[in-house]
Formats: sequence, structure tokens, C-alpha cells
Amino acid sequence: MHKNILLIMWLALCAISCLPYGCAQKQPPEPLSETRLLLDTVCTITIYDSADPALLTETLDLCAAYESLFSRTVEGSDIWRLNHAGGAPVTVDAATVELLRAGLFYGDFSGGMFDITIGRLSALWDFGGIAAVPAAEELAAARETTDYRRIDIAGDTVQMANAEAWLDLGGIAKGYIADMLAAFLKERGVKSAVIDLGGNIVTVGLKPGDNLWRIGVEQPFSGSSKLVGVLNTGEASIVTSGIYERQFIENGVLYHHILDPGAGMPVKSDVISVTVVSESSMVGDALSTIILLLGSEKAAALLEQVPGLMGVVLMLENGELLQYGDIDFHAAIK
Repeated sequence: MHKNILLIMWLALCAISCLPYGCAQKQPPEPLSETRLLLDTVCTITIYDSADPALLTETLDLCAAYESLFSRTVEGSDIWRLNHAGGAPVTVDAATVELLRAGLFYGDFSGGMFDITIGRLSALWDFGGIAAVPAAEELAAARETTDYRRIDIAGDTVQMANAEAWLDLGGIAKGYIADMLAAFLKERGVKSAVIDLGGNIVTVGLKPGDNLWRIGVEQPFSGSSKLVGVLNTGEASIVTSGIYERQFIENGVLYHHILDPGAGMPVKSDVISVTVVSESSMVGDALSTIILLLGSEKAAALLEQVPGLMGVVLMLENGELLQYGDIDFHAAIK
């Protein structure tokens, strides 16, 4: 009998040791995250299913490599060399050609409002530095250099027909880079991650436990303290842009960084914030800028033409919130 009691006790101890909190079950690794200042913003990569910190560094190094190609302010970049070539042909990286061709496509798609030769105007307004309203004569001269149709691409050679024109890929480059980083992580076997390039977010796979990601959408002019709402999504790109991101007030007038290439001034639109949910972050990046440029009515007519578009959330200047597409968005304000 004593043997039977001992056997029962031994079996009970075995059962306890095999409960979830007692078993030596394989647990998912702790999330790995690294932040770096790149692309003139704070960039963070978080990986949920890898224990290799070197992968984070490689991913951010890849981001830096793309910045060294696409930045108009990094001396020696492909875009910097084109802007300082005086109209001479320049041999560039294949990725630069791909991004420039995308810029030309979205120029046509937007009816010319999305213009990657806006660099002279961007430099004049200098929203990243000591911003001020430029002199009228300076704006007029810069407007003369703005025409994306005068970019000639032949193979890996690019030439600016207007020797004074400057490129600025700020409306599309972050999206392209986010797509490339997501592809890199997937190639390395990552199935759960978040790429945050300061307004451009790409979710890879699902959260641990096969849960949806919850992405907050900032309320304009709240200083990141309030949300317009929360988006629940699986793998997707979420790009939010708004006139509140880079702006200043002069003589009681708000000036923001979304410039009308024809007028050379901040565009006048009824949209103050736009969130685009799509398969491609480059598509979301370009489309978010185009919607801000065109306004809600004109933009709505374009949405059905965009492949891979999941949905759009707009906030209008009157505070109205508009939603397009089949997305799981829960508004925090009415």
C-alpha cells in the first residue's frame, strides 16, 4: 500500500511538472528592438520571432544604405549628384532608377501635382531647419525648375533636362525603403515584425499568438497625445501624413510642408491628415501625399484605381472623419 501511495504521489508530481508553467516548453524569444536616427526621423525595427540582434543592425544598416542613395542632403548620394550635375548625365544605382520611375508614374497619376523635381522649392522653405516664407522672387525662380517630365532615364543613366532642377524624393522614398526592409526580413525568415520609419509603418505577419496589430492614428496638432482612432490589421503598410508634421506659423498664418509645385506654396486642401493602408508602403507613401495635394473629392475618384489599396482614413479641416475601404478602424473621436 505504501508503494501505491508513493506511486500516486510520483504521478501527481509528474502531472504538475508538465503544466504550462512547469514544463520546459519552448517559449517565443523576447522581442528585439533597435532605434536609429535615419531618413531625418526616428526609425525603429522590432522583431518578435528572432533571437539574433545582428539582424536588427543589418536591417538598419540597409536603411542607411538606401538613405545614402536617395537623400538630397547627403553629399555624394545619387540624388545629390544629380542635383549638382548641372544637367550632365549621371550613372546611378538600379534602386534609384526604380524609385525615379515610380516618381514619374505618380506624377502622371496625380495630374502633375506629385512632382519629384520640387527640390528647389523644398530647399527654399527649409522645414527641417529655420523655416520662413521665402521671398516672392526666389519662389518664382524655383517654380521654373519644377517639371518632372523633363527627367530623362536611359538604362542606369539619368539626366535632368533643366540644369537648375533639383530632385526631392521625400514623398516616396521612405515607403520604398520600408518595402525593401520588409522583404529583407522575410528573406531572413522573420514572420513577425514591425518596421516604423516615422510615419511609415509596415507590419510583417501577425503579432505573436496570431493576433492582429493595433496601430494608433495620431490626432493632428495634438503633439502625439491623442488618437483619431485605432487600426486593427494583419500584414500591411500603414502610412500617415498630415499638414501638422512639419509646419510653422508666421504672422498668424500656418505654413506646412506639403507644397503645391505650381504655386510654390503650401497646398490649400480640405484634408489635414490621411492614413493609407495598403500592401505596398511606397504606394501608401505616394498616395498619402497625393490625397493631401488634391483634397478629398478629387482623391476619392482615384482610390479605385490603386492596386493593393486596403483603405483610407481622412480627417478634414472641419474635423470630419472619412473612411474608405474595408478596414478595421475604430474612431476615438466623432
